[in-house]
Amino acid sequence: MNGILCVDKPQEFTSFDVVAVLRKLTGIKRIGHTGTLDPMATGVLPVMVGNCTRFLELLPSHGKRYTARLQLGVATDTQDIWGTVISNRPVAVGKAQVEALLPRFTGQIQQLPPMYSAVKQDGKRLYELARQGVEVERKPRTVTIHRLCLTQWDESSHQYEVDVTCSAGTYIRTLLHDMGEALGCGAVMTSLRRTEACGFSLDACRDIPTLRSLDRQELEKILLPIDQAFLEYQSISVSDAQSVRFQNGGALDLNRLSRSLSSDQMVRVYSKSDRFLGLGRADSRAGQLKIVRLFLP
Repeated sequence: MNGILCVDKPQEFTSFDVVAVLRKLTGIKRIGHTGTLDPMATGVLPVMVGNCTRFLELLPSHGKRYTARLQLGVATDTQDIWGTVISNRPVAVGKAQVEALLPRFTGQIQQLPPMYSAVKQDGKRLYELARQGVEVERKPRTVTIHRLCLTQWDESSHQYEVDVTCSAGTYIRTLLHDMGEALGCGAVMTSLRRTEACGFSLDACRDIPTLRSLDRQELEKILLPIDQAFLEYQSISVSDAQSVRFQNGGALDLNRLSRSLSSDQMVRVYSKSDRFLGLGRADSRAGQLKIVRLFLP
């Protein structure tokens, strides 16, 4: 059993909880998720099954998309509604001010990793220190907010919903917290749903109850092929002889390929029968297409 299983992660589950459920359902130990999603968050969590775990480190750095809700006037130690309230402030702003603020938080911005996060400092996770009541200095990180727009609002209750497309490593709760500080009243994230990750959307996902209702044969049928995670790379078809050479670990002559490739270009390699063989990278200096990772079904 090899492929990608897109899960609609439920609230209160960690990403590893999802992996544990899938290991039990499939009887396969080699399962890995494509990135941590906070317990509070729901939504798209692509999971690699079987030999596909060998491709985890090679996944393209796709942007991620979220729907997030925030409450103005409140701040917590975790920057989400599950945390301990540390301040309540009056709210003197409305939709117009919130909307006018969005361009300031679009593009490349600096984020200070929250204390309640899995970021390591001096060998310890920040959340471990936070639980001990310890706060340490953190270095800001550069993240990219590709798109940030207001989708719903209720000015009377000071609740707002935003649609965010961002780079990997962005903390949405920190984004909302920082927006609240910029508005002068504070803000806390009340819900978070990931709608796109690794090129997959909610349409491709199954929830946990559905997965639990399937037997192993049915689970295998809904697995997506591994090459679906690399569609942003061009594909190249090779001859039978080239296919054998590639699968045996040999580099291919760039001049004998069906299309020209630029130096360092990553491609999906397929046999004449359209079977995915793996990923290759063009080395113009050597005149070869070298293997990056073979797919072993």
